[in-house]
Amino acid sequence: MKLTVGRIVAIALVFGITSIGWLTLAGVTSHRADTLGSRLGPEVAELWGQPHRQGAPEPTFLYETERATEKTIIQDGQTQTIQTREVVLEERPVLFSRTRVAADLHLDPRQRGLVWFSLYGVDFEGAWTYTHRASETGRLRLRFAFPDPQGLYDGFRFVVNGENLAARLQPRDGVIETLVPVAPGAVLNLEVGYRSRGLESWSYQPTRGVASLEDFEVQVSTDFEGFDYPNGAVSPTARTPRDGGMQLDWRFDQVVTGQSMGVTMPSIVQPGELATALSMSAPVSLFFFFFVLLVLSTVRGIDIHPINHLFLGGAFFAFHLLFAYGVDHLDVVPAFVLASIVSLVLVVSYLRLVVGNRFAFVEATIAQLVYLVGFSLAHFWEGFTGLTVTVLSIVTLFVAMQLTGRIRWSDVLSRSAERPTPREVPTTSAV
Repeated sequence: MKLTVGRIVAIALVFGITSIGWLTLAGVTSHRADTLGSRLGPEVAELWGQPHRQGAPEPTFLYETERATEKTIIQDGQTQTIQTREVVLEERPVLFSRTRVAADLHLDPRQRGLVWFSLYGVDFEGAWTYTHRASETGRLRLRFAFPDPQGLYDGFRFVVNGENLAARLQPRDGVIETLVPVAPGAVLNLEVGYRSRGLESWSYQPTRGVASLEDFEVQVSTDFEGFDYPNGAVSPTARTPRDGGMQLDWRFDQVVTGQSMGVTMPSIVQPGELATALSMSAPVSLFFFFFVLLVLSTVRGIDIHPINHLFLGGAFFAFHLLFAYGVDHLDVVPAFVLASIVSLVLVVSYLRLVVGNRFAFVEATIAQLVYLVGFSLAHFWEGFTGLTVTVLSIVTLFVAMQLTGRIRWSDVLSRSAERPTPREVPTTSAV
């Protein structure tokens, strides 16, 4: 087969047309995913719950004290200043002397179309001890804010010194509040528990600002791995593997901090984002495939016409088209396997007719597995896609250089054999 400039231009044109199709598919898939995410996100949050950021109860000591005041009065036309004393109500934020918090998280991801949502269930248990070290007698105000004012909290308990007040207290704007009398040296125990559901992350905030915490323990248990920690959160002091998950512990005898403790749910491969990324990078994989076919056809003298390349590009495009719409109804892995098999069958069955069985089942199959399936699989490993492209480029370049090193390209790229010039017809002189 003679490799002409015209043939290379024709193959490049096929590549360009297919690339435009991929860019269009990527735009459509991205729009579908964004539209679904923006529409379904609030619906899922309303049905399931928001990210939970559970704050600690806020204890405030209220007490009465006398305060000297001055009053200016006018009597008999004269201005007089008199000294008085009045009783005022003071309040002072205080801290717990002991904290024990436990959260058991159960991952329950749900897929809606092209979007996965990281949902979870949480069993929360908290116990706090307050020791009244002030010399005044007064009342302790306990305020407990739910992480999501509109959330669902099953089995809610609010126990003060052994008495469950949950049935008597009504939340306002997601906050429960009660007053408890305290005297010098008094010890008050508070317990809170509930079962709820959340989205994406769970964390515990021990204080609103930086504060000194004593005898402090938080334990988070998960039935999953692959989690991360929220921004601004402190790392656990201990990690213990458990069945299919992890137990995380934060233990401090005395610590000054304003950081939270918690986890974010494992990142899930988003079908819409993955389908868009595969379509955007598809021209690279097709370029490698066409390049390998061009080298092999040149070395072996195989005639693969640009029209044949057009059908092969369509078979590659079928992979991404089927995957983009298949993940609406299938999980990512089954959709990927189905799209790969369909594309392989299209290419192999076609090249079997165009070139022959050996080339179709060996060289073409290996090239497609490497440059389509393998290249697409690299998108599942976040952070390694660029490295995969680099390695494939170098390996492909090396193989092509070894196969074509002895080729005289001036001969290969020459025009097809010149058309034979018409024979000269001898003329006969008139007799």
